[in-house]
Amino acid sequence: MKGLESARGDGRRRRAGTGRRWAAVGASAAGLAVLTAVLVAARGSLSLAAIVLVYLTAVVLVATTGGLALALAAAVASGVLVNFFFVPPFHTLTVENRDLVITLAVYVLVATTVSVAVDLAARQRAAAVRSGVEAALLARITEAPLEEGPLTAVLAHVQDTFAMTGAALLESGPDGEHPVAVVGEAPSDRPALSASAGEGLRLVADGPEVFAADPRFLTLLATAAARALQAERLAAQAARARELAEIDRLRAALLAAVGHDLRTPLAGIKAAVSVLREPDLELPEAQQAELLASVDASADKMGDLVENLLALSRLQAGALSVHPRPTALDEITAAALLHTPLPPGRTVDVDVPDDLPPAWADPGLLERVVANLVTNALQAGPPGRPVRLHARREAGTVQLAVIDHGPGIPAEERERTFAPFQRLDDHTTHQGLGLGLAIARGFTEAMHGTLTPTDTPGGGLTMTITLPVAP
Repeated sequence: MKGLESARGDGRRRRAGTGRRWAAVGASAAGLAVLTAVLVAARGSLSLAAIVLVYLTAVVLVATTGGLALALAAAVASGVLVNFFFVPPFHTLTVENRDLVITLAVYVLVATTVSVAVDLAARQRAAAVRSGVEAALLARITEAPLEEGPLTAVLAHVQDTFAMTGAALLESGPDGEHPVAVVGEAPSDRPALSASAGEGLRLVADGPEVFAADPRFLTLLATAAARALQAERLAAQAARARELAEIDRLRAALLAAVGHDLRTPLAGIKAAVSVLREPDLELPEAQQAELLASVDASADKMGDLVENLLALSRLQAGALSVHPRPTALDEITAAALLHTPLPPGRTVDVDVPDDLPPAWADPGLLERVVANLVTNALQAGPPGRPVRLHARREAGTVQLAVIDHGPGIPAEERERTFAPFQRLDDHTTHQGLGLGLAIARGFTEAMHGTLTPTDTPGGGLTMTITLPVAP
């Protein structure tokens, strides 16, 4: 059925081309007839040379518009007309003067030569224009970035170049052809253009019938579409490979870090419980309380570790639930400090005015962000310098800065510290999994805020949380 429909389409295109050719023949014949009538009327005032030049001009016009075959026919026909109407004896094909015979012969020869030259020039000009268009089109296709979809760009160029309503690349499969990519209308069973794009691929376009489409150009476009498809698939495979490599890297980092961070509190809990359960030991109440405090601290450390891992998994899976509402920064800061243990000799200075406008944030997530940042600042800062919390309003936002006076982070290393399992000293794991900043930034961005690291004047690091003011 498809073969029959394709044959019907080819037949319609051939009939259309034949109709155009007959129209050109009719126009040329009518033009010569009108020109002859005008010249016959002015025959007494024109020389034979002038009449021949006028006919030669007409032949050149026919060659320019109608092609070589029609121009040759016009050259012969005009020679006959000159002989019949303008060479004595008139209205006969007899030529009495030998010089006139030479004139007619030379005229036909010159008209033929000019027709051939004009046709060759027209063909070369058309070929040059076509080559320029093809080169420009293929250059645009080649230069299209992968992220913009080169295959879609190729199909769009096919649609625009041939004024089609739609273009598609079809791929053969066990159940027949199916479109890989479509621009415009979906492909029909009778495309106006069709070209093989390689093994199992075909470029098709639907729209008005195209007369004498250049098969070489269509093949180039089809090949470009096939290469674009291959490039997109290779890019997708490369992206998948990078994703798998990143997953493997995170898994290795997780196993290395979790192995240490889980063993340490588990070992502490196991040791303390073993001592408490020893029947032969009679421990004073002070030692029992110390062991129980060690068990409690180790359990809290394990709970924080599991909570961080769960938070990271929710962030990476896009399953984090955010419920923003008007939130007072002073209340959030107080709650975060209440649940953040301070190392011995360490202090936190709080400068959070209670008259600040409420931030549009999720209170639970924001408290977690502040707690993580304060914990990192306490670890980084020197024992004799307090961590400072300072809040202010700035251009429709509220900002909370967590300021420490530690060694700081070099500008080129700051983004790396926001990646999971990354610390400034990745050679050890005694400082934890390195999830605090990753979770802090992820939670902040989930609330449509930003977390920005900057240098502290005098040395250290300032982490600034910026959140929109509640409406």
